[in-house]
Amino acid sequence: MNPGQTETAPGQRLKVTMAQVDFLVGDIPGNAERILAAAEKSAREQQADIVVFPELCLTGYPPEDLLLRPSLDGRVQEALDRLAGAHLSAAIVIGAPIRQDRLLYNAAVLIDQGEVRATYLKQELPNYQVFDEKRYFGTGTEPCVVSVKGVPVGLTVCEDIWVDGPIEQSAAAGAKLVLNINASPYDMGKQARRKALLERRAQENNVSIVYVNLIGGQDELVFDGGSLVVDQSGELAVEVPQFAEGLFPVEFIFDHHCQPLAQPPIEEPSLEQNIYNALVIGVRDYVNKNGFRTTVLGLSGGIDSAVTLAVAADALGADRVRAVMMPFRYTSGMSLEDAEFEAKALGVQYDVFSIEPMYDVFMATLEKPFEGTQPDTTEENLQARLRGVLLMSLSNKFRSLVLTTGNKSEMAVGYSTLYGDMAGGFDVLKDIPKTMVYRLAKYRNSISPVIPERVITRPPSAELAPDQKDEDSLPGYDVLDEILHRYIERDSSAEAIIAEGFERADVERVVRLVDVNEYKRRQAPIGVRVSERGFGKDRRYPITNGWKPGK
Repeated sequence: MNPGQTETAPGQRLKVTMAQVDFLVGDIPGNAERILAAAEKSAREQQADIVVFPELCLTGYPPEDLLLRPSLDGRVQEALDRLAGAHLSAAIVIGAPIRQDRLLYNAAVLIDQGEVRATYLKQELPNYQVFDEKRYFGTGTEPCVVSVKGVPVGLTVCEDIWVDGPIEQSAAAGAKLVLNINASPYDMGKQARRKALLERRAQENNVSIVYVNLIGGQDELVFDGGSLVVDQSGELAVEVPQFAEGLFPVEFIFDHHCQPLAQPPIEEPSLEQNIYNALVIGVRDYVNKNGFRTTVLGLSGGIDSAVTLAVAADALGADRVRAVMMPFRYTSGMSLEDAEFEAKALGVQYDVFSIEPMYDVFMATLEKPFEGTQPDTTEENLQARLRGVLLMSLSNKFRSLVLTTGNKSEMAVGYSTLYGDMAGGFDVLKDIPKTMVYRLAKYRNSISPVIPERVITRPPSAELAPDQKDEDSLPGYDVLDEILHRYIERDSSAEAIIAEGFERADVERVVRLVDVNEYKRRQAPIGVRVSERGFGKDRRYPITNGWKPGK
């Protein structure tokens, strides 16, 4: 136990507030003010003894190469001085990059009574998936246990709880309550894994655990909150709603154990609800934090643009979303009707601009160089590129962010047009397989009907050629998405996927398409990550390579 810890009278109560707050990466002074405001409110309204904030909340997460800036240390110190100088009535635990002995550490800092009372240096640095903390941070080695109102409290940071060692050290040093601060991004199934982990760690070490997680969107990552409290037997005592910003109090009674007072369980959200909320918060934070006033997207009458429009309107409000239908000779009357319905149902600005005149001018210009050739995907791609030019022109003129509408299935196999429907700033569905797009459409319609039923039920088509359907050139999406999941997220080989019962021709074709379209994905806009392996930071394959698929 650290110096300064005292014995505690039986029945001592400790009020902890979990500050599930959205921070802005790089805004160190602004983040310090957000911390102060939350701490003051928690002390005033909840009588908090200690307010716990997420990992690296002072810089925002992930700060990436901002951590290499020469002025970082000075800015962090100014913020720490500001927090300590406020003389808050509650202690606070914050995440901050701290330099010791010329090395930078990912730290948890306890500030109490006008001073930094304890600093814990993160021991386990994740260096997989979207994480690359070993690029920036040194590795801590020691536990940190400090008395708060006489209760022995251990500090840990995020990954420390996922491996053996740090929690055991805290318990061995006398901790009865462990505060674990996190910047744990959302992916499907993550909350269930967190609960199972905390249950095991608490049981193994006979400690209660407060797990405080970040909320908000940062580029392609979305942090879902979902903060948790488990008692020393591993029983879940408190679960904070995912995707809800706020200050969430929990009270502990310390008498041999640090026992949290349980709160009523929250309603378990569906997978579709969670994913939809992730998309909404991802869009909202990307648009707002980057200073865009409005957004614009191409509305085709198909399901991808319909779901994208719904997400954008729910994230930003109808007055900040513009939908543009850009029909051509192959655009069906049904698509025109459905696009108009969707725009009116959501109350967004809606325009119709035909690309036919522009297409004719381009084809007239290309008539001579194309002489003697047959129409192919070149003419189809021209349609998509003309639409991209229109959207980017509206973007430039009105300082509006273009939202693209490609889904993960299309991005995987290159079923998109470079500098056409891929032109834009943010792809809402980039990590959403086509089969999940349908499920999200049904979920959104369960709230209010904004997508016509026939958009969900009719065969998908890019409408770039007469009677065109996606499945003319791709396996059915139910098959395609299963193959893609195995190849992209599980890293299964082509032969391993075939051995699971998939047709060899389908697998070999899909795998080849994924591999040869890496160059396209490198030029695609970023988008919300909801899987364990999205296109972006997660998956870094060389464009130029001689790897042959197979075993």
